[in-house]
Amino acid sequence: MKVLKWIAIVIATLLIIGLLIPEKIMIPVQGATSKDWNHNTFWYEPWGRSGVHKGIDIFGIKNTPVVASTSGIVIFAGELTRGGKVVAVLGPKWRVHYFAHLNDYSVSTGDVVSINSQIGLLGDTGNAAGKQPHVHYSILSLVPMPWLFTTQNQGWKKMFFLSPHKKLTAK
Repeated sequence: MKVLKWIAIVIATLLIIGLLIPEKIMIPVQGATSKDWNHNTFWYEPWGRSGVHKGIDIFGIKNTPVVASTSGIVIFAGELTRGGKVVAVLGPKWRVHYFAHLNDYSVSTGDVVSINSQIGLLGDTGNAAGKQPHVHYSILSLVPMPWLFTTQNQGWKKMFFLSPHKKLTAK
């Protein structure tokens, strides 16, 4: 019983520390501005097989550097059917920053990245093949935010997804 109590204390402490780390965030495509994505595509539907678009697509020239939008730990760098070449970074507040459709990535799982450090190149891999090069950028919270729940299609998932547009344009 004492071991379980200590494990619970350690987990609670790590959770609180993660929530207290300040979050600094920036546009993940080098040289991009808010004019390089459609401000209305977060939670837009219908959106292919996923039903709802849970991020934004930041467009640019193929092989433009894609940078870490926040500091954190790379928890995945690899290939997925729909996302193509993908990088996922666990950042402050227990939020996963997801970058898909990369032409290539330059980090590995377990790497620690700093904000604005290059993680890959803009591309059109996965289900973006043949489309204009872009990075699909999503922010997923591992800690649910029940106040964001809606009755929209897949609205319960909004408890876990933040609008990248709102985070990137917040002053």
